[in-house]
Amino acid sequence: MRNEKFDIEILDTTLRDGAQGEGIVFSVRDKLAITETLDELGVMWIEAGNPGSNPKDLEFFRLASSLKLKNAKLCAFGSTRKKGTKAVYDSQLISLLNAKTENVVIFGKSWDMHVNEVLQADLEENIAMITETIAFLKAEGRSVIYDAEHFFDGWVSNPAYALSTVKAALDAGADRIVLCDTNGGNFPDVISAAALAVVNTMPNKVIGIHAHNDSGLALANTIAAVQAGCAHVQGTLVGFGERCGNTALAALIPSLELKLGRRCLPEGSLVRIGELTRRAAEIANVIISDDMPYIGAHAFSHKAGMHADGILKTQRSFEHINPAAVGNERHFLISEIGGRSALVERVKKIDPSVDKDHPVIVSLAEKLKTLEAEGWAFEGADASFEILVRRELGSYRPLFSIAAYRVMSEHPTGGTIACSHAWVKVLVGDQYEIAASEGVGPVSALDGALRRALTHFFPNLAKVRLEDYKVRVIDGKDATAAQVRVLIESTDGQHNWSTVGVSADIIDASRAALVDSIEYKLIAGAEKKN
Repeated sequence: MRNEKFDIEILDTTLRDGAQGEGIVFSVRDKLAITETLDELGVMWIEAGNPGSNPKDLEFFRLASSLKLKNAKLCAFGSTRKKGTKAVYDSQLISLLNAKTENVVIFGKSWDMHVNEVLQADLEENIAMITETIAFLKAEGRSVIYDAEHFFDGWVSNPAYALSTVKAALDAGADRIVLCDTNGGNFPDVISAAALAVVNTMPNKVIGIHAHNDSGLALANTIAAVQAGCAHVQGTLVGFGERCGNTALAALIPSLELKLGRRCLPEGSLVRIGELTRRAAEIANVIISDDMPYIGAHAFSHKAGMHADGILKTQRSFEHINPAAVGNERHFLISEIGGRSALVERVKKIDPSVDKDHPVIVSLAEKLKTLEAEGWAFEGADASFEILVRRELGSYRPLFSIAAYRVMSEHPTGGTIACSHAWVKVLVGDQYEIAASEGVGPVSALDGALRRALTHFFPNLAKVRLEDYKVRVIDGKDATAAQVRVLIESTDGQHNWSTVGVSADIIDASRAALVDSIEYKLIAGAEKKN
């Protein structure tokens, strides 16, 4: 029976298939936090683990039973009964029942090669395994989603047998049939043809798609299946999973809702998909690619001057949707090829009276060309660019200056850990402050000393820390005398900002980026108070 609330049911398998991705290790606490995040987004199903293979998953299901989920239904995951074992005695099926979820996901074989060579069973025994497993779980009062593993490879190899396996599952009482491109190797034409055949064979039944990304086609294959009539979609929110990952739901759901008009989430949830995907990624300790469709940091970034000019005249010229629909925002990258239209939009955030003919725009355009020729790059250093703009506008008032600084590094022999020491003398108003710090490296020591000296005057700097530090040699032809560019990302726990410094001296380049970082935080804090 189709769900009347949504056109497309979403099953997120981050906690099961996603946990099979390399480098992904969830604690029980992590799994509970991601469950609440997915429920907040509004997915219909959460495939939360395999209690038959992992005691930690059984503990999760015990604790998760107390969660007050508003939207999602938890599913325990397992396989059909073992060959030669009655379902009632199968230990992993008993574990599924012990998970006490109303809904279970069961996978079984659809590819004759897998039946013969992996299960080492005959084709009839595999059908019996599917039928008896589902009948057993239904008799125990469970709702069953049947995942037809390797269905599309099976369809190519032996379509009649592949189809007979899903018919057997349906006849045994399965509530949903999900067709799996388990190896991720099929193309959209195969997915579409096979899915359409199943949909036509099983009218008015909920048919689903589970795609992997081994050919880079998980999104395309999932959309092809939906267009062929599938009304149930499986994937992981961020996209990580076994091998090359699963369908990335954060990139899929906006296409289904905004392009195909298929309702997947509760009203108002789509605008939060970026925020909640980043939260899930943070819990999983993975980084969302900046170029991830819809929600990535670069999804609506424009660098070319012609693009920026077009966007400002009509949004549709270079953006396929309104960024706000998915909680993202347009971003004009500042560079020598960015054009004046992009400059104007960025400067207006500081001074709304500026237009494209303003003298500051002319001077900024020329200065950017000069600075980029020297190795500066502002497209990844918004905070430094804002300070540059304020200087050109004449509104920049430095809140401190470094009167002197010294950095020293020690590299003792005998296995003793190397360390660095920094000393700074800062001037704030008419007062000097001197501070020193030790760090694991010269930049760490300088950062510590600088913030220690300034926190005396600006207590809110105590929350600021370095989040990322990158160094790039701009032109290696001068060897160790080459110019280097330092990019620093800073955070106060709530907001992140990036700054840049360039010099032939890596410590001086770091100093410039650190000063911009602190100045930006102080300026933002002062404006917030006003």
